[in-house]
Amino acid sequence: MDLKSLECFLLLSRTRNFTRTAEQLHLTQPTVSKMVQKLEHRLGQPLVKRQPQGLSLTEAGQHLAQTAARMLEQWQQLEHQFSALSSLEKGNLKLGICPMVSPLAAPLLSTFRKRYPGITLDLYEDGGYGCEKALLNDRLEISFTALPTTHHGEFSTQSLERYPLWVCLPPSHPLAEAHALDWQALASHPVILYNEDFALTQWLTRLSQRAGVELNVALRSAQWDFIGAMVEAGLGLAIMPEPMCERLPAGSLQFRPMSPTLDWEIGLIWRERLPLAPPALAFLELAKTMMGRPLTPA
Repeated sequence: MDLKSLECFLLLSRTRNFTRTAEQLHLTQPTVSKMVQKLEHRLGQPLVKRQPQGLSLTEAGQHLAQTAARMLEQWQQLEHQFSALSSLEKGNLKLGICPMVSPLAAPLLSTFRKRYPGITLDLYEDGGYGCEKALLNDRLEISFTALPTTHHGEFSTQSLERYPLWVCLPPSHPLAEAHALDWQALASHPVILYNEDFALTQWLTRLSQRAGVELNVALRSAQWDFIGAMVEAGLGLAIMPEPMCERLPAGSLQFRPMSPTLDWEIGLIWRERLPLAPPALAFLELAKTMMGRPLTPA
């Protein structure tokens, strides 16, 4: 039973005439008759009564006409909704965003809202690693994170920005005399890290372990400004992206590059082999325009 057959029968129920129905649908009268016969065969009941005084509907036909009217109306509403979605007049985007990325992505989010006011941004705030897990659990469509991802082979990736990572330490710290610091230099000093649900934390931990260093983690936090305050108070060193360092109080802390140089790369990720909905595609394209870098393997 297809929509065309229902549309044909609904029109027939109103015209009560095969010829006029065929003319309005630009079909032949035998074609309309066959469509009605197929409906009757499918439902197992007669739908129309052909009488000398004209055509009338059986009880089953009357019921089908009422139901067909509702079904066609719902289908038209659905078509309109999909049309609005594809044209980005309305919709919803479930976007993952990390605390460190939020201030950097604010201009992008603002531009997206102005360009697509009918799209609701449903923000999921967590560390990059937490956002990766939310993507895998189908709670998000697309997400910011630090690259490379922890779940290899699960995501498509678009690199957006790259910033150097600095070791943040008090001016009085003995390592403040060095021009650059490697993992071995950090091994004997307490370190303050972001929470374990941060992709950056996962990546730094892997890098230090590859260098044969097990970091002495003094404490963890999700707030970069609190980490800066704890470094200033002498509780440990921290490895922080340049944009976060620039927001810390000037003069109260020192910053040294890592050796070899490390960069904090942020990007957007989404599930491999799963097509993005129009709002997510629009967000991705705008992000590439405003923050984009060449495509990077996940």
